[in-house]
Amino acid sequence: MNSERPLLPHPVQDAAASRKGVPLGMAVTLGRVVEFMVVAGCGFLLTYSGLWDLGQGPALYGRVVLLGATAFALLGESVGAYDLDAQFSVRKGWNRVSVAWILSALFLVTLGYLLKESEGISRAWALSWLGLGGVSLCVARAIGIIGVRRLKTRGTFNERVAIFGTGQQALRFAQYVQSHDRLTISLVGMFDDRSPERLPVDVAGVPVLGNLTSLIEMIRDGLIDQVVVALPWAAERRLQEVVTRLALTPVKVRLAPDLVAFTYARRPVVILGDVPVMTLFDRPISGMAAVMKNLEDKLLTVAILAVIWPIMLLVALAIKLDSPGPVLFRQPREGFNNRTFNCFKFRSMYHNRLEYKNIKQATRDDPRVTRVGRILRSTSLDELPQLFNVLLGDMSLVGPRPHAPSTRAGGRLFSDVVQSYAARHKVKPGLTGWAQVCGWRGETDTEEKLIKRFEHDLYYIENWSILLDFYIMIRTVGVVVMRKNAF
Repeated sequence: MNSERPLLPHPVQDAAASRKGVPLGMAVTLGRVVEFMVVAGCGFLLTYSGLWDLGQGPALYGRVVLLGATAFALLGESVGAYDLDAQFSVRKGWNRVSVAWILSALFLVTLGYLLKESEGISRAWALSWLGLGGVSLCVARAIGIIGVRRLKTRGTFNERVAIFGTGQQALRFAQYVQSHDRLTISLVGMFDDRSPERLPVDVAGVPVLGNLTSLIEMIRDGLIDQVVVALPWAAERRLQEVVTRLALTPVKVRLAPDLVAFTYARRPVVILGDVPVMTLFDRPISGMAAVMKNLEDKLLTVAILAVIWPIMLLVALAIKLDSPGPVLFRQPREGFNNRTFNCFKFRSMYHNRLEYKNIKQATRDDPRVTRVGRILRSTSLDELPQLFNVLLGDMSLVGPRPHAPSTRAGGRLFSDVVQSYAARHKVKPGLTGWAQVCGWRGETDTEEKLIKRFEHDLYYIENWSILLDFYIMIRTVGVVVMRKNAF
């Protein structure tokens, strides 16, 4: 391998390429400090505003404020509020700081109860701090994201990266970097030790600047921060020779993925022992997110039942007076992990026409539906008993709607129409969902309707957040009022 002499002239770098980038971590750290100060500042502002009679004096409130700000900082780290993806997305940023702030409030309430100190804190002050702090955090995060985006556009955070290799692997890596504008990378050039006549002028628009010696010279001149070696993994000897020489330079040296890895480029890599492995599929809504969704389901369900139990009692009485048979109808449905559970509904059909197997979906003017049943189905009141399924852990308030295994679309089973239909069972089914509020509710009489519903369900699974859940629940009210596609 000829690596003693540059193959091409040393390039003249422009100002942007020769300027060392500012680490993005500095901006993230500044964001941590600012948001800590926002939480604490709101608390102290309310404490010394004189709006409330703070019986035990401001000293106690000051300790609570500092404890709450510290809890927020720690919980923000645990829920990923300062991860890279949350620095460029307002939706993700707001979602994560909101979760961290709510968890901090719950922590303070629990601690105050256990220490028997909560009685000495003004409820009005605490609620004001919760509201003002939450709004201020969202404003601060939005301003921070706008600032980070602008600095990113100017290349402030960009590392100057060189690629060693000019083959297909280098091409795919360069294209990947160019297609992801959130990466803080500026591609300076490509380098290769093959003979000059075998080298292209550029690869994916990135100039080929020389061989390994040229690369090392540019590193010594302080023009490169990182080198990505994009050689086939099968070329073990060549890889070792290149890495051995680059290891003597003061820059980061990384190995680009082999060609097959680009098929799963969006999959995260984790360390299993000492070996990096790629996560091809992960369980959605897991960890802290699962805890938050479970709390959301249980607390909201209890609150809803406490308000609507008189309505459910009247519905049960109307069903009994309208037609003979039980008030509740239990039907097997497929739930989380394809497990079957009994889904509760108010009976809306004549008792002797109920179906438990080979189920046919209700259609407009279906003769099986009772007079009261038509009202219940058009207003979705027949779904209310599924709140008990939520309490039992079989369902969530929001999620893909559960279907019976024998349900068909266009005469074909759902699983036959969409081969990956079972993917919607990676989360618990819900009383309402993204598909329903987007107009894909009611009878699924065509394959197109099923596919659209399936696509919306997958979107919900991949983009879940507490804010999205609340948005869907609010929109559900409008959908029910409009009474569209419910028979």
